[in-house]
Amino acid sequence: MLTLKEREIKRAVKEGYARIAKQATSDYASRCCSGDADIPEELSKRMGYTEEEIQAAPPESNLGLGCGNPVALASLSEGEIVLDMGSGAGFDCFLASDRVGPSGKVIGVDITSEMVEKARANSRKGGYANIDFRQGDLENMPVADNYVDVVISNCVINLIPNKRMAFREAFRVLKPGGRLAVSDVVLLKELPEFVKSSTEAYIGCLAGAIMKDDYLDIIKSIGFRDVRVVAESRFPVESLISERSGCSTPKDPAITPEQQKKVADSVLSIKISAIKP
Repeated sequence: MLTLKEREIKRAVKEGYARIAKQATSDYASRCCSGDADIPEELSKRMGYTEEEIQAAPPESNLGLGCGNPVALASLSEGEIVLDMGSGAGFDCFLASDRVGPSGKVIGVDITSEMVEKARANSRKGGYANIDFRQGDLENMPVADNYVDVVISNCVINLIPNKRMAFREAFRVLKPGGRLAVSDVVLLKELPEFVKSSTEAYIGCLAGAIMKDDYLDIIKSIGFRDVRVVAESRFPVESLISERSGCSTPKDPAITPEQQKKVADSVLSIKISAIKP
């Protein structure tokens, strides 16, 4: 059961990403969970996507919203069933679709109807036949138990107030032996209060981030095994807390260089793999 505060955050995130979907043009990509480049392609390269991958997906599906490449992390095989938690406009789903082939299947779940509609439109334009985009809460996904081989997620779990519920859902839908591959934002130390109290910062993938050890402990406590940090790197906070990004922190009062450094020193981009026994 979500608390009142969690429901308020969830509503704000949903409304925020609905706006992103409606404004999703090539010059909008630097909004959230990314760096300070000006186009989605450059952001995606910084997050680990190859030029070939970027060109393979429908252009309007790449909004530059990720913090890693979970498709590469998942090492997908032909014929597998993949679920993307927080699929947005479908970018990672389209890449996964190519990996699993016509004998496989990809399911994208997103809470925002505008994102689901955009993803479906991109799928129709690209002629994808093995992708199913569904609207639903990540804490209660419209997916059967023990159904998928792989769960991926890209800079989304941090947006969910009750992360334990989200990872419990990932565990539920995975087949025994199924794999979890997640790229996300975590903390090395607590964020300053002016960030934690900002709803915009939650939408911008900062205020909802939790401590790295707590994040890993949640995954382990759900029952996942072989939980590994595959890679980690400094998260490019600078653009997120700039006035140009309009995404992360309150613009009043102005962010001082000292405050910016304090935030930058707190945030880490992390890639995690795990297995459901």
